[in-house]
Amino acid sequence: MGELMNTGLLNIASLAISVIVMVIGLVLWFFVNRASSRTDEQIELLEALLDQQKRQNALLRRLCEANEPEEKIAPKAPEQEVKEEDDDFIRLVAER
Repeated sequence: MGELMNTGLLNIASLAISVIVMVIGLVLWFFVNRASSRTDEQIELLEALLDQQKRQNALLRRLCEANEPEEKIAPKAPEQEVKEEDDDFIRLVAER
């Protein structure tokens, strides 16, 4: 009779352990699946953002090319350049 009770207890314990393992597995699966879904959403949002940035860069390039001045400014006379260089040198010398 005692052997039957021990066998019954082992079966119940085995069943309980199986149920606990299954519940833990389902909880882990839920969180992994949820994290995977969030990651997929983030990847989609990042790809959309990248596409918008590419379009903005292309538009900015077109705008910059359209606004470029047609004529370049004539270079300064050599005398003025020498004068400005002298002024810059004087500004660098510390006063006493």
